[in-house]
Amino acid sequence: MSAAAQHRRPKRSRLARKLAVAGTGAAVLALPLIGATSASAATPTMLTATSMGYADNLDGWIRASLQVMAQNGIPGSYDGIYRNIIRESSGNPAAINNWDSNAVAGTPSKGLLQVIDPTFLAYHVPGTAMNPYDPVANITAACKYAAARYGSIDNVFGAY
Repeated sequence: MSAAAQHRRPKRSRLARKLAVAGTGAAVLALPLIGATSASAATPTMLTATSMGYADNLDGWIRASLQVMAQNGIPGSYDGIYRNIIRESSGNPAAINNWDSNAVAGTPSKGLLQVIDPTFLAYHVPGTAMNPYDPVANITAACKYAAARYGSIDNVFGAY
């Protein structure tokens, strides 16, 4: 074998090694990205009364909401929330008002505290469901709205 042929052979081997190392390095770098993509696709747990250890009833919904409110600096008391829920929906999370001026305008009031969709979206508390019929999401969004407008749900004694 000539000297020129022997010289080329190590170059090919060196090139093959570089490609193999580069390919391995790219795979190693891609693994965390693949894992991160899979992890980010996981559905986050929504805060509900039961996921927070409370009963799935009016008392549990209010207590769970008060915990979320405390974590987010939203004022309000059990009595203030309860009083307004009883007046607005009689404690029915599926309540909907299809007859008032909001309903006529196409945005009926929904849920325990009778929140319209634009208000719910504007005052939604992260971590709660994006559903105005969800009791904890409805209560916390309504209380956040009442805090911004009236200082607290405790200051609301009529339709708001």
